Amino acid sequence: MSEPILHVLGALALELTPGSSAARDALPQREAGELGAAMARDLARFTPQAATLDLTTTGAHYDPVELLRPGWPVHRELDQLGARAPGGGSGGGRIIAFGSHDGRLPGALSPSPDYAGGPLRLVPWSLAGAGDVASEVGEACERDLMERGMAGADTALLAQEAFGLQVEHARYLTMHDLCALMAMQYEHAGLAPLWPVLETALLSPEREAWLDAPPEPLLRYAGQEARIALLTPAAWRARNAAANGDGKDMDDERLQRGFAHYEARQRQFAAVLRAHGVAVTFAHCQGDPAAEL
Repeated sequence: MSEPILHVLGALALELTPGSSAARDALPQREAGELGAAMARDLARFTPQAATLDLTTTGAHYDPVELLRPGWPVHRELDQLGARAPGGGSGGGRIIAFGSHDGRLPGALSPSPDYAGGPLRLVPWSLAGAGDVASEVGEACERDLMERGMAGADTALLAQEAFGLQVEHARYLTMHDLCALMAMQYEHAGLAPLWPVLETALLSPEREAWLDAPPEPLLRYAGQEARIALLTPAAWRARNAAANGDGKDMDDERLQRGFAHYEARQRQFAAVLRAHGVAVTFAHCQGDPAAEL
């Protein structure tokens, strides 16, 4: 029996100069191939065994929310397209880079214009090969890539000129590194309470996770769906009071302000989850909200 094929998933992370924007988000085939070759050289310098694995990438850059979705859909699309590419069997790793034709990328690889313009853009890559070698490469990447994975100066310049970006830093990250980076960014943005739920959806989608920490919205993730409890003002006040003693003596004006903030927070959490590809349902709760979710 042949060895199982394993995949090491990651991205070339391009940190942009504040206020800069891309001239284009997808490269034609020739330029996509040049960028893919430069990325393969960088990864082989980091861990030489990477040169024996197939590198699959695309000449396009994405927002983190497009890559950090349950099932890693962009990487899954790359791997499925790469599996159909001709060649292989020579003993060395192939470089499979998908570029645009007539302005269109193959399959479902086109970046969404809804998330264009962010300060961090990601060029996805996947290394695939026999289990033992790919496992060793994956372990090396997970252990060291965050600290040592700076892209070569020629690669950073190539990406900058090809996409029309102003790149301050370019480095290689695994998907777990990207999760850690996103967790820090969400903490700075005041979204830290939501991250454990999102992390479960990304890394263990079959598991269950709760956000039950008043005054934050009540949320349950299960069955690959997030359910957010819709409460009446009275139920919200009772829940808040039960948690920390606040709300018992709220006047109408304070109640209205507090409840409006709660509803805005619900909408914010729902928008973040949906951007990451997590289905969201708002559930009207009449009794015990935790029991009804």
